[in-house]
Amino acid sequence: MFMFIMAPKAWKRKPAMKKADKSEVEIMSEPHHNMIAYLNPEDKIIEYKVIMKWLLESRINYAITHQTIAYKSLIKAFWDSAEVVEIDGKEVIRGRVNNLDVIVFVEILNTVLQLGDDPDASYFVSLKCQSGCLLRMKCVGDILGNQLNKSWLPLSYKFLLHVLIQCLSNRQSGYDMANNDLVGLMVALVLNKPFSISKYIFANMKENLGRIESITGGSKFWMYPRSLQMIMNAQHPDLPKDNNDVLKIDVMKELSLKIFRGYAAKSYKESDPPRKLFGFLGSNTYVAPENDKWRHDNSDSDNEETTLKKMIEDKFGRKGEGDDDDSDEEGGDGDNQGGDGGVVASSGSGSTGGDQSKQSGDDDKSDSDDNPLEPGYERYVDAQGVRKIKWIRIEEDADYVPSDTESEKARKKQDAVQRKKKSRKSISASKTQPASTQPSEPVHEADVSTDFVLTAEETNALMSYPTTASEPPPTTTPVETPPLRPTTAQPHHATSSSQ
Repeated sequence: MFMFIMAPKAWKRKPAMKKADKSEVEIMSEPHHNMIAYLNPEDKIIEYKVIMKWLLESRINYAITHQTIAYKSLIKAFWDSAEVVEIDGKEVIRGRVNNLDVIVFVEILNTVLQLGDDPDASYFVSLKCQSGCLLRMKCVGDILGNQLNKSWLPLSYKFLLHVLIQCLSNRQSGYDMANNDLVGLMVALVLNKPFSISKYIFANMKENLGRIESITGGSKFWMYPRSLQMIMNAQHPDLPKDNNDVLKIDVMKELSLKIFRGYAAKSYKESDPPRKLFGFLGSNTYVAPENDKWRHDNSDSDNEETTLKKMIEDKFGRKGEGDDDDSDEEGGDGDNQGGDGGVVASSGSGSTGGDQSKQSGDDDKSDSDDNPLEPGYERYVDAQGVRKIKWIRIEEDADYVPSDTESEKARKKQDAVQRKKKSRKSISASKTQPASTQPSEPVHEADVSTDFVLTAEETNALMSYPTTASEPPPTTTPVETPPLRPTTAQPHHATSSSQ
C-alpha cells in the first residue's frame, strides 16, 4: 500500500492589515515602542557581555529595564486630553485621567525614571562631535546624514543604539534608524558628556501633541506608555486598574538577541579580535573631552580630524573665507531638526539647529573663490538649515546668461524637435507619391530580326497551351536583351518559353 504525502504549501507573507481592519489600540500604540530591555545577566551570549555589564551599571538601567504594566484606558485618557500649560512659571504637559490631573514635566521624568540628569544639561550634542565619535567607533555608513542606520556600527555600539531606539526614543516604526538627537544621546553616554534624557523625552512628548498624522487619524500617538504609567502610579497610586485592560508592551528576549547578533555579523565586518570599547564604556573613571571634542589630545587612538574634514569638504564643499562661526545673522529656528549642510563643522554651542543655520547662512553671503556660482544661480538655506543652490529664471533680464548645462538642454530639445519635424515630412511625402516598380531610365527594346517569325502551327500550339492563374506574369527587367540569332523555332521551345 502506497501513501502519498503532499508537499507543504509555499509560505506566503501575510498581507499588511488595512487601517480600517485595525482596532484603536493597534492604530494608536506600538508594542515595540518604549519596550523593556533584556540585559542577559547570566552572560549567556558572550558577545554582549561587556556592553550589557555596562548598561546594568549605567544611569539608564532602571529606565530601560523596569517592568511596569500599562493600561489602555489610562494611557488613552491622558493623550486624548493632554495639553501644554504653564504652572508656576514651569512648562508642563497636563492630562486628565479618571477626573484627576496627571502632570508630566522634566523633573518628575528624571525622578521616576531614575535618570540622574544634571538639571543644567541640555539634550544636544553637536554634530561635529557626533560625527567624530562615529568615526572613532569605525562606523562604515554616512555619518553626515540626518539618519544613522545601526547596522553601520560594530556589534556592541549597535546593541547600545538598538536599546536606545527601542526603549527611550519616540520612534513608532523603522527601528533600524536613529535621528541626530538619539545619536547625540548615544555619543553622550559613550563620552560621558552631560545630556538631559528627561528633557529629551519631554521634548518628544511635546512634539507628539502637535502631530496630525494619517496613521492615527489626527489623534495623538500613545507615546511612552510604560514611562507614563510609572508617573501615574507615582502621582495617583489608587487609580483603578483592570487586568483585561492591559496594554501590550514587548520585552526583548534572548532569542531575538541571537538573531540580532546573526544579522549584525552579515552587515558589519568585525575586526579580529574585536576592538575594545573606548570612553566611558571602557572605563567608569573616564572624563569627558572638552567642548565638541570626542577624544583627548593625548589619546593613543587614531586622529579622525583629517578624515572628518575631508568628508565634510567632499560632501558640502569648502568653507568660504567669509564664513564666521560666531555670526548671529540668519540664525536657525532652533528646532533641532538637524541637516546635512555645514552643521558638522560647527563648534561649541551645543545646539544643532542654531549652529547649523549659522553655518549655512554665512555661506550665502560669501561666494568662495574655491567654489564660485555659475551665472543665474544663487545660494540659499532651506527650512532644515541645509545649504543649497537654486537656479534663478529671469526672462526679462538682458544680462542673464544661462549655464552650460541649461544651454545644452535647450540645444538638445531643439534638435529633437527638428528631427521630429523631418520625420513627419518624410512620412507625408511617402504617402502622397504612388509606388512604382518601373525603373527611372527608359527600357530600350531589343532589336528583333525579321527572320524570326513563327509559323501558323507554332502559333496555334502556343495559344492552345494551358496556363494557371497561380503563375506570375512575366516581368520586364531593365537589362538590355542581346540580339537574337535567326533560328528555326520548335513548338516545344515556344511552349516552354511561355512558362
